[in-house]
Amino acid sequence: MSAPGPAPALPQGMGRPADSPSVSEAPPSAEPPAAPWPPGASSPGRTPPVGASDGSTAPESPSGPASSPVSAPGPAPAPAPPQGTGRPAAPPSVPEASPARHPATDPGRPDDRAAASEANPSAPDAPAPALPGRPPPSGPTAAPAYGDWTPAAPSDGEPADASPASRLGPLPPPLPSRVHVGTRPPTYDAEPTVLPAADPDDLDALVPDTVLDGARYGACTLRAVSVRGDSARYRGEPRRDALLTARFGSGERALVLVAVATGTRSAPGAHLAAAEVCRWIAAAVGRSHERLAADIRAARRTDLKAGLHRLTDRGLGKLRAAAREQGLDPDDYAASMRCLLLSGDPECRTRVFFGVGPGGLFRLREREWQDIEPEAAEVKGEPVLGFGSVPHETPDGDRLTMDLGIPTPPSPYEPAPGPPREPFRFRTSVARPGDVLLMCGTGFAEPLRGEPGLRAHLADRWSGPEPPGLTAYLADTQVRVKGYADDRTAVAVWEA
Repeated sequence: MSAPGPAPALPQGMGRPADSPSVSEAPPSAEPPAAPWPPGASSPGRTPPVGASDGSTAPESPSGPASSPVSAPGPAPAPAPPQGTGRPAAPPSVPEASPARHPATDPGRPDDRAAASEANPSAPDAPAPALPGRPPPSGPTAAPAYGDWTPAAPSDGEPADASPASRLGPLPPPLPSRVHVGTRPPTYDAEPTVLPAADPDDLDALVPDTVLDGARYGACTLRAVSVRGDSARYRGEPRRDALLTARFGSGERALVLVAVATGTRSAPGAHLAAAEVCRWIAAAVGRSHERLAADIRAARRTDLKAGLHRLTDRGLGKLRAAAREQGLDPDDYAASMRCLLLSGDPECRTRVFFGVGPGGLFRLREREWQDIEPEAAEVKGEPVLGFGSVPHETPDGDRLTMDLGIPTPPSPYEPAPGPPREPFRFRTSVARPGDVLLMCGTGFAEPLRGEPGLRAHLADRWSGPEPPGLTAYLADTQVRVKGYADDRTAVAVWEA
């Protein structure tokens, strides 16, 4: 008569039912019991018997296959695990015979769940047994391997924080933001309070409180911002500063223009005049961008100065003509202007500045600020469209008489000459890697020149290996200084 086959294996973490056959019903093995694998460890996949409360453990069961005088059909052995997994091949599966010792009695034993999953891949995963006196592992120690690295749970006698390399440390706190510099905070609120009045028939005249822009071309990174001043925010006045960024052409022949203009203070249409002059100068530069880009790459300083001088005067002449057409005083409908030209060629590091009126041009090099605003040079040459010096002779070659300082009475046929215009400003700068070139209006140039704390703060913020993002740049330019409440417009170029 054939002997009964081996009992089927139970899933991990489950006790044996009360009506299941006991372990002693398994046929005795004809061979001596084999040593457990690894040496000194119990067979994987064993749990204490149900109802054992005295802490005793059952004797070890043979790890080899059970033999019987009479062969009997039984369940097929589990397939061997795939090679190359990094774990020695598991011994052949055996029938469930007796429970194994608790893992706490042998800490050097491999994980029960991993061994059981190799012996029976279809068995459901069970939680790893908890160590005595320690909560069950959780988080990364309870999850399967993450690629080629798995943080291991601490063994007995090892403190829980003994391996800090397996844990992620806290993130560094963000850099503290500066609201203001100086001994006292400004009087006005830091945020907008009153919106400018709007005309329902002229909504195009509305100006946003803040304009922010940026780009990266060639070897430079551009950041540009224009913010309404604290005084205008409090009084509900529009922003008088205008900002325009434009690119003409593409590739290495591209030319980037940044134009900044400031309308006359207390003039009703000052913001409109500033926006108009920016658009006119941008249109003039765009029509001549190929020639200008070639002159910048070839460093033709004389040609650049003469050509940009003519473009600037034509733009300001159009602004004065528009004021007369609207019946406005040209001095009220006026604006100061300054521009920056950047080449799209990565090999070209020549930066060109030109403009008319006050403001600031600075360079941050090796954490030190340099004021490189060009001096108002004497204007020479033939006057163009109401700008320039008086010629020394007539078109017929007659020399003019010496000016003895005697005032000339106004002519009934010609209007009296107006006040002298602002001189043309021009400068070319060759950038170095790590430089920061800053062009700004008076609202930002004056506090930068007058407050050492602002210069030191911006030098710390802008001397890093990477230029700030748009929001960080906006926060940097809004650091307030008591006594300076005008519009702030700043254009910065980081050199790679």
